[in-house]
Amino acid sequence: MLQVSAAATATILVPGIALADDWIRVNTIPLTSTVPGRSSIMKWQPNASHAEARYQPVRYTPSRSQKGDTRSLAMFNTHTGESVNLVYCENGDYVPGALDEINYFFRDFRANLIKPIDPRLLDLLHTIHQSSDATKPFNLVSGYRSPQTNAMLAAQFEGVARHSMHIQGKAADINLPGRQLSILERIALAMRFGGVGYYPQSGFVHLDTGRIRHWG
Repeated sequence: MLQVSAAATATILVPGIALADDWIRVNTIPLTSTVPGRSSIMKWQPNASHAEARYQPVRYTPSRSQKGDTRSLAMFNTHTGESVNLVYCENGDYVPGALDEINYFFRDFRANLIKPIDPRLLDLLHTIHQSSDATKPFNLVSGYRSPQTNAMLAAQFEGVARHSMHIQGKAADINLPGRQLSILERIALAMRFGGVGYYPQSGFVHLDTGRIRHWG
């Protein structure tokens, strides 16, 4: 369940509409109650005035998990103070309501913008957490970044790629309380999937679902 204040809202960007960059703004929508019968999963509940806009057809459709299992994810956002602890894949199927919650959790908090997060990134995080034999949740240092936010960070800090996978919703910068960053790095490299960046001075490991590569 995502823990936020009762008044928390977000500006939603829905893919597949007519804008040049495939996004459209939808008026603010509160994040409210959990799905009946699934206390670990929360979904968007738009009020009547926003219902039509929220449910416009979208291009993004979660794919089926490669394994017919159940997968969960627990994380803490170091910037917003929010926590998420949910089942996002049940019996091999990604749960749309849970993915909505994760998309909000991973949002660009500076611009208050949301983009769908690659479910393969969630699977990678799930597998790494299990392999680490840890009980505490990941700390999320950076999730989705809008192009504007990424450009701002790239201008201020070395090591921020101008065409970062964060812009595509395919990357996460994380650390795990109780586990050394070097251990996380070794576990991630053993997966042989996507990019792994090691940033000990900044206190995180970068993971993405792009081509296999390693730096740091």
